[in-house]
Amino acid sequence: MMNHNVSFSHLHQRSRAFFENFVRCRPIVEPSRRTALYQSQSTSRSPNMNEGNSLLKPEESYPFFTISNDDQLGQSLGFFGAPQKPPLPPCIEVPLYEPAEVPIKSHTEPIIVCDGHHKLTFLKGRVSTSDVFGVSNSDLVPGKYEGGLKLWEGSIDLIKALNAEIEEGRLTVKGKRVLELGCGHGLPGIFTALTGASTIHFQDFNAEVLRFLTIPNVKANLTENSPYCLPSGKNTEVNMPSNVCFFAGDWSEVHHSLLHGSKDGCQNEDYSNGVSNDGYDIILMAETVYAPSSLQSLYELIKKCLCPSKGIVYVAGKKHYFGVGGGTRQFINLVAADGQMKPLLLAEVADGSSNVREVWKLSNE
Repeated sequence: MMNHNVSFSHLHQRSRAFFENFVRCRPIVEPSRRTALYQSQSTSRSPNMNEGNSLLKPEESYPFFTISNDDQLGQSLGFFGAPQKPPLPPCIEVPLYEPAEVPIKSHTEPIIVCDGHHKLTFLKGRVSTSDVFGVSNSDLVPGKYEGGLKLWEGSIDLIKALNAEIEEGRLTVKGKRVLELGCGHGLPGIFTALTGASTIHFQDFNAEVLRFLTIPNVKANLTENSPYCLPSGKNTEVNMPSNVCFFAGDWSEVHHSLLHGSKDGCQNEDYSNGVSNDGYDIILMAETVYAPSSLQSLYELIKKCLCPSKGIVYVAGKKHYFGVGGGTRQFINLVAADGQMKPLLLAEVADGSSNVREVWKLSNE
């Protein structure tokens, strides 16, 4: 029987004592050690890693995304007061030739992508987030800047995977319609232009990224004096495929500006020749799956824009994005649960420059 003479105060003291004793008895693991332990476990499951390099420096292996300041993070996630969702930028097409209202300091530098016996050279621009967005030392500003000015490792992984697919006869780019989502520098889309794609559409959250980085990169890599000299007859002529366009906007709304597959129930006009199309043959994404809240809208956009009969999607990114919560595995789980597309792991990269990265290929069942 319960002793009714026991006071609530006494019960509270006993519960508190039990909790404090439990905390004292738990083994304490330093944060850096926890990272190293997790990394060791992840490494043991990675077949492509050398056993001698099972432990890497935690600060190099698992970098966090940096956000500009606590106020901006709180406003976007609702940590202070009622949740506040920042307004989405308008969905617009950014012209290839558009005079800059405000000059931005930039410079171009070469980047070499080595893939086995092949060495690919690209030109990429470098601009300051402070000059473009008024933000320094940050990768993300929710609702304002989504990291498009930084060249992420996944872009290089994606180029390598595409090159291997072409070399081994599993992918044909010539004459295909290509969309790069979250393009940033746009190097994977540029690679498809250099390998014969007839249509390349670049999309990014920010119009500023397209104006000050993507478009200059496209021009720099498709001119007579670029590392890839496509014949044009004029030294200053930009050797664009017949249809190159640039679209800014959020994934939940930008589909109105892009090509649609027939499954979506509507077809756009092909900008190059005025005939109806059936969506994009190839959709490219590098480092776009970092935010769990955006994965569903990203996947829905893919299904609306991909050619339903023969379309292919290539996804490159980190297996887990520590600090923001997303990752390739979370996105692939979403795709697998839907059952419409078949995922195939093409590559796993554990080179120590970041946490483990992957490249996936999605195709219609």
